[in-house]
Amino acid sequence: MIIAAAQFPPVPGDIDANAARMAALVTEAAARGAGLVVFAELALTQYDLPAIAADPRLTVAPDDPRLEPVRQACRAAGVAAVVNAPGRAAADGAGPTIASFVLGPDGALLTRYDKRHLFGAEKDLFVPGTADGRFALGGVRFALATCYDTGFPEVAARAAADGCRVFLAGSFHGSADRVARYADLAAEHGLHVVLANGAGVGSAGRGCGLSGAWLPTGEREVAAGDGTRSAPDGGAELVLSDVRERITLMADPAVAAVPVKECGEPLLDVRSAAPALLVADLKAESDSTDGTGGEGDAAPDAGAYARLREGVLRRLLAAQASLPDGLRLQFVEGYRPPALQRHYFEEYTHELRAAHPGWDAARLHSAASRYVSPPDIAPHSAGGAVDVTLVTADGEEVDMGTPINASPEESAGACYTGAPGLSPAARANRRVLSAALAAAGLVNYPTEWWHWSYGDRYWALMTGADHALYGPKEPA
Repeated sequence: MIIAAAQFPPVPGDIDANAARMAALVTEAAARGAGLVVFAELALTQYDLPAIAADPRLTVAPDDPRLEPVRQACRAAGVAAVVNAPGRAAADGAGPTIASFVLGPDGALLTRYDKRHLFGAEKDLFVPGTADGRFALGGVRFALATCYDTGFPEVAARAAADGCRVFLAGSFHGSADRVARYADLAAEHGLHVVLANGAGVGSAGRGCGLSGAWLPTGEREVAAGDGTRSAPDGGAELVLSDVRERITLMADPAVAAVPVKECGEPLLDVRSAAPALLVADLKAESDSTDGTGGEGDAAPDAGAYARLREGVLRRLLAAQASLPDGLRLQFVEGYRPPALQRHYFEEYTHELRAAHPGWDAARLHSAASRYVSPPDIAPHSAGGAVDVTLVTADGEEVDMGTPINASPEESAGACYTGAPGLSPAARANRRVLSAALAAAGLVNYPTEWWHWSYGDRYWALMTGADHALYGPKEPA
């Protein structure tokens, strides 16, 4: 996934103008391959505390109509955005907060974070939040913080302990020295840090800009300018950070730690249970030579690939019904018997070992899990995963950027759902596929644009469910 830190000088007190600017930046970031856009502290109104105190209309709720341009831009581009604003009280009787509203790729609210540590005059106007900001998107677990929050080491320490890989900060700093401290935060806690810093003049002075990102080593990855109006586009700037290496892989211990409470849903044969779905014959052709039977003989589990748990199939049909006219889903593979999953994983691990003889067992295991799930937690072996692509109404292939099942090596990483460098058509088609499947409740494994699941351990971890619904199933 690519994250854009968006920097611009807001018009003080003009929510409509600033929301329009944000929407334009979301659209621009999407065109450059970003999947998430982060804005600076109080960017919706500018960091102007006296103006906010004097006008209650400058506080907003997540569903405020004035945020609709940003929501529409997120929906149109399939991109998420972190919008920081004076937030109306999240509970009855509470005061306003400095709030971060995380709008998902569908424009809906993913989560809200309220600044926990207020600074100076902020204490006279706002109340502090009490909860840590967390969300998952594109296989990455994010932590949220706002400006002064980042000066408290325990904030980043809790984020790292919670398994977050990327630390997002919306701030309004006036000095380069203060921005430089993010390098230490990244290195001390092993976090990839992305900062959207304020620009323009606020009640605390001028924001110094310099938005950017730091690698977990503390090395600065990218940096924006100082946000002056002499810069191109009146001081607006996007800086992009690639966080694909922060994706939670199937081999992560956090995935295996998710408990399973088997719900007992049956495996259904897609071909008979859902004739409206187009089933590719790629796996049918290989059933007799997939490692479970002798060459040329019918495999013991022939046809297993066309089975899915009932709940997954129901959601797949809902996703197909939501597609634009002229497009349909093509089902490629569902259930995979555990023995076959083990065969695939060992085979790919062997290929990696031959290509990288210096890698130790742990690195090989992790790298293999980008492409084939470890057998003990594999979503396919639970009947909860489906490999699927888009085709035209006539069954013709559309441009998805890579063939289905392209490995990271042969595709040079283009198999990653949010890979940069895709053609506009491929990016648009992946966006359509993702929007339909995500809206139906499935989650993507972001190293493979075609792999989506529901009810398995990875789904549970990414959605915050306290247990998985499906465990591995042996063939009947």
